[in-house]
Amino acid sequence: MADNKLISQDPTIRFGKACLNGTRIAVTDVKTWLSQGLRPEEIMADFPALKAEHIQACLQFQEN
Repeated sequence: MADNKLISQDPTIRFGKACLNGTRIAVTDVKTWLSQGLRPEEIMADFPALKAEHIQACLQFQEN
């Protein structure tokens, strides 16, 4: 896993998928929403705990 303070993996959360810290929102979910045409602003409106840094962290994250 890439070194990122906003993303972590826990085998007890979302089957060990990489998630944004403090949430159950998986990196793959954010990437899927973006690929389906949602704008970062729309995602952040749906999930107020997310900030632009979270979206950027998801875009930069690469699974091993």
